[in-house]
Amino acid sequence: MLWLKFNDGAEGEIKLESELEGEVFEPVKATAQFRRFRVDPELQTVVWENGADLASEFFYDNMRVLA
Repeated sequence: MLWLKFNDGAEGEIKLESELEGEVFEPVKATAQFRRFRVDPELQTVVWENGADLASEFFYDNMRVLA
């Protein structure tokens, strides 16, 4: 799970366990690797050390906004 906050003020959480499918996401499923994400300023999205990433639009459209 990640907590996200976007430039427009929208924020919320996203659970990614069911989204991390495929060869590139296998290493990221390990908790230690998952926690080693960063926000890439050029791509403007979350990326992991092994090159895995998801589009910022995916995060925005799928985060759960908490009231």
